[in-house]
Amino acid sequence: MHYSDLDLDKPKSNCGIFGVFGTQLSATLTYYGLLALQHRGQEACGITSCESLSDSRKVFHSINGRGLVSEVFHDEKIFKSNLVGNSSIGHNRYSTTGSDYLENIQPFNVKYKLGNLAVSHNGNLTNAKSLRKELEDSGSIFRSSSDTEVILHLISRSQKETQIAQIKDALDKIKGAFSLVILTDNALIAARDGYGIRPLVLGELDNSYVVASETCAFDLIGAKSIRDVQPGEILVINHDSVKSRQVESFWLDEISDLPKKCIFEFIYFSRPDSAIFGENVDKVRRKLGKNLALESPVVAKDEKVSVISVPDSSNTIAIGYQSQLRKQGIDSKLEIGLIRSHYVGRTFIQPGQDKRELATRIKFNTVKGVLQNQEVVVVDDSIVRGTTSKMLVKLLREAGPEKIHLRISSPPILYPCHYGMDFPSREELVANQFNGDITLIKEEIEVNTLQYLSFQGMLNSVPEQSPEYYCTACFNGDYPIPVDENFKKNEHEV
Repeated sequence: MHYSDLDLDKPKSNCGIFGVFGTQLSATLTYYGLLALQHRGQEACGITSCESLSDSRKVFHSINGRGLVSEVFHDEKIFKSNLVGNSSIGHNRYSTTGSDYLENIQPFNVKYKLGNLAVSHNGNLTNAKSLRKELEDSGSIFRSSSDTEVILHLISRSQKETQIAQIKDALDKIKGAFSLVILTDNALIAARDGYGIRPLVLGELDNSYVVASETCAFDLIGAKSIRDVQPGEILVINHDSVKSRQVESFWLDEISDLPKKCIFEFIYFSRPDSAIFGENVDKVRRKLGKNLALESPVVAKDEKVSVISVPDSSNTIAIGYQSQLRKQGIDSKLEIGLIRSHYVGRTFIQPGQDKRELATRIKFNTVKGVLQNQEVVVVDDSIVRGTTSKMLVKLLREAGPEKIHLRISSPPILYPCHYGMDFPSREELVANQFNGDITLIKEEIEVNTLQYLSFQGMLNSVPEQSPEYYCTACFNGDYPIPVDENFKKNEHEV
């Protein structure tokens, strides 16, 4: 088990997806794309490629497994001999509780009446359970517990005459958040739900096209970003052209015609060197830090404070926070007070040891010379259960700071996510446990002061700056897409 599952008290994105069409290096490019997207899923990964044996005969090849990209694809000879063809798709995955089965590792492949299909999915389908029951009642047999397989069954059972029409027919039936890459015998297809909750971008490399969850995947392979795949768009890439078709989903028309982009992608999920939803993530995070400093500055008694981040996601937020303190005339230093190990890998915990405390110590260590006798401002992006924050504060206390002030660049998380983030249940969220009372949360985490960025301060940091354009359900419970009654909290699997 990776330590990310034990100690890192952060929400997890369920998936990262990548696809490429038009080059014999497609599998290799997909491998590097998945490396760049490793932060979006570290439990399992897979690649499927399409080899053309003749104009009428195509063969799909796949390799997948548990572990990091470098672990699953460690044998170069097997990789190069097995994954051949001019188009490929890939997937990085985080599993949810009880679902770490080989059968759930994507891409999912199927061969049906119109040829081969493979799909990689980032998101959650909120009506997957009811759809699965309908399909099983009509004779469908499922090999996995993943909601993604529902999509394949809907496509294969569609009575439409062409694959594109069948895909559109399937997408009209599903609800929830989905960014998809679909591989067929002759095309690479990208699609986003009508709200555009999860990011998906289109790029170009020489004479080939690439699609990825984030632009950092393009940077690694030298591709040029073209544009976002639009909410409600099906993008068809083949040898002739790139064609776009808008999905007219009946369930979306009844609710809203505005996008509802996941605001947490800016706060935590996406890499700071990526551009998502038309904006650089680093730029947004600096604004989050700036607005946090405007709302909740720290002035020490000797007028000197040391600002540190909880690496790595809050690094640029801390830069924005400290630079704004300086603008406000507050003497502050940006310091490296916590060192994060990037080489933990798979570690086992001995019986009787405190799992969370040991996990925190393995992941982080303090720079005592920076912290000792200092008033320290710890800048972090979010607090979920509060367990890791509490352990980090305990670790920092051992370095002898005079005071510890915790500043969080998002509002309190009060509700679970149903659209592709692995939040705990509402009862496990520390802000919900204390009814949003910051004083009680402060006492639980054992810091001298605690302040969160306000909801409006968060909106002031992102493009468009209006709640109408973002999904903010984890903060205010305003879920833009209906959730079936039998949809369990946070289940990517059904």
